[in-house]
Amino acid sequence: MPFLERHRTLAIGLAAGLMASAALPGHAAPRLLNTDPATSDSTAATDETTTGSTQPLRPTYPGTHGVDPDLVLKNDRLRSGVYPAQPVPPEFAVSPESASDTVPLDWSVGLRGTYQNSNGEGSFVARLTPSFTYTHQGSITDLVVTGGAEIAKSANGGGDMPTVTSANIGFSASTPINPETSLKAEGNLSLSQDLPGTPGLSPFVTTPPQVYSGNLDVGLDRQFGRFNLGVGAGIKRVVYGPTARTDTGLTDNSEQNYWAGSANLRLGYPITPILEVFGEGAVERDIFDTATASLGVYPNATNRTLRTGIAADWNDVWSASASVGVGQRVFDATQLGEITAQLYSAEVTYRPDPTIQLTAGLETELTPPGADSAGTARLQHTAFANAQYTVNTWLQLRASAEWSNAELVGTATTEKRLGLGAGADYTLGANTSLNADYGYGNSDTSSGNTQTHQVSLGITLKR
Repeated sequence: MPFLERHRTLAIGLAAGLMASAALPGHAAPRLLNTDPATSDSTAATDETTTGSTQPLRPTYPGTHGVDPDLVLKNDRLRSGVYPAQPVPPEFAVSPESASDTVPLDWSVGLRGTYQNSNGEGSFVARLTPSFTYTHQGSITDLVVTGGAEIAKSANGGGDMPTVTSANIGFSASTPINPETSLKAEGNLSLSQDLPGTPGLSPFVTTPPQVYSGNLDVGLDRQFGRFNLGVGAGIKRVVYGPTARTDTGLTDNSEQNYWAGSANLRLGYPITPILEVFGEGAVERDIFDTATASLGVYPNATNRTLRTGIAADWNDVWSASASVGVGQRVFDATQLGEITAQLYSAEVTYRPDPTIQLTAGLETELTPPGADSAGTARLQHTAFANAQYTVNTWLQLRASAEWSNAELVGTATTEKRLGLGAGADYTLGANTSLNADYGYGNSDTSSGNTQTHQVSLGITLKR
C-alpha cells in the first residue's frame, strides 16, 4: 500500500473510533478530558472502564484539598473568625429549599373551656383565641406582622358581655444595608384586662383596669472587624384605666400613665467561635402624666443600667447567656430619692434533637410600680423553666414553671407568685388539634394567699 494511502486509512479509522465512542451509550469520555467539578445535573464518570465498578467517581473541589464540601460546611462554625450569632432574626431564618413553600399568611382560632378552683371556690371560663401571622420576604426588607386576641366569658358573674382580656398587633422588620450592617425595627400595640376573680387579684375588685401599651424600637447592628456593635432607641406609652372596687369605689389610676424614651448600646467580642463576651448599657427616661395623690409631685425618673456578661452557642444544640450588672432609678423629686439594685440575668436552652427543647432562666427587672400600687418602683426577680417534647407527628407535650418575688419600693408590700403547668396537643388532622392543660398557681400578695387549680380543654383550627 502506498505510504500516503496507508496514513489516510489510519486517520479515517482513528476518527471513526472517536466518533463511535462518543455516540455509543455506556462509554464515558476519557477521564483526562473531565476537568470540571461534577454537579447535581451532570452525569458522573464511572470506574467501569478500568475496574468494572459502577460506583461514581468522587470529584475534587478547589480549595478543599479533595474533601467533600458537605463535610467542610458541617464544621463551618468551628472556623476562626466566625461569629456565633444567627445572621438573621429567627423569624426570617427560612432554608432555601423551603423558601418557595412559605405561605405569607397563617391564622388560627382556638376555643377553650377552663374550670378553676381558687381557695375552694369554683368557676368556669370560656375563651376564644384568634391569631394570625403575616410574613413578607422582600428583596430589600423582611417583614413579619403578628396579631391575636383573647375573648373570655365567665359563667360566674362579670356581666353578660364577653371581655377582651388581651389583644395585640405587632411587627418586626430587618433590612441589610451592607454585609457588615443591618437595620431592624419592631413595634407593638396591646390591650390587657383581668377578669374579676382572677387568682391573685383582690376580692374587692369588681372591674379590673384596662391597660393599654404601645412601643416602637429601632436598632442598628454593625460589625467592626471582630467587634460587634449594636445601638438602639425606642419610645413607649402606657395608659391605665380605672379600677372599680367594693371597698373604695372607683380608683383612678391615671397617675401611673407615663411616656418612656430609651437608648441602648451593646458591644460584643467573640473570644472563640462559640463564646462571646459583651457589655451593654441603657438609659431610659420616664415622664408621668400627673402628680401622685399622696405626695403631690411628679414621679418622673431616669433609669440607668449597666451589664456585662457572656453568651455561647454550640451548633444550635446548646445556647446560653449570663450577665450581671447594676440598675439605678433616680427621681427628679428629691423627696423620692433614688433606687439602686443589682441586676442578674441568665438563660440556657438545650436542643439535643428536633423533638426536644428545654429552656431555663432568671431575670431581675426595675420598673414603674403599675396600677393599684402606692410604691414608687417595682423590683422583681423571676425564675422560669419550659420543656417541650414532640412524641410523634400527632402528639406534643409541654410543661412550664415560674416563680417571682416582687418588692414594691416605698412600701412594705411584697408579692410572691408560683406557677406550674403541663399540657398536651393532639393533632386530629392537618388543620385541627385538641389541647389539654393543667395549671397550679400560688400567689401571696397584700390581698392574702390564693391557691388555684385549673383544668382546660379546647380545640384549635389553623390554616
